[in-house]
Amino acid sequence: MSELTHFDASGHAQMVNVGEKDATRRVAIARGTIAMRAETLALIREGRAAKGDVLGVARIAAIQGAKRTSDLIPLCHPLALTRVSVDFTLDETPAAVHCTARVETIARTGVEMEALTAVQVGLLTLYDMCKAADRGMTITDVKLLEKHGGKSGDWVAGE
Repeated sequence: MSELTHFDASGHAQMVNVGEKDATRRVAIARGTIAMRAETLALIREGRAAKGDVLGVARIAAIQGAKRTSDLIPLCHPLALTRVSVDFTLDETPAAVHCTARVETIARTGVEMEALTAVQVGLLTLYDMCKAADRGMTITDVKLLEKHGGKSGDWVAGE
């Protein structure tokens, strides 16, 4: 396991110094799932949720989450994102919605945390908008699928 860079030699938390790194194109893709009752999925699919366009609002929330990651995760660097895309896939069996976020930048540090935050915020927004119909929804399997760029190069889950 590599050294944990968010701690100095004395064990104190620190923001990693990326000042000597080159600004390169960075990409990260993350995914997560929210499981629900079939009836709740039908409300989303058919656009009958009481709060309106659930997926549209969740997409905007996910994008906003990516943009605000450094406000939520204490040691993340604020980044100028060049692209954030969010897709939702409805799965009938078992009833679930999958959220995939792709985040890009040209910077000195990666965007893995921004992609993971986008997914979490998107799924939390789905929960918030549908909780009146289904408080038992469960957010699961949030993970990084890919990261590209930077000194460590490419990484793909399962490879």
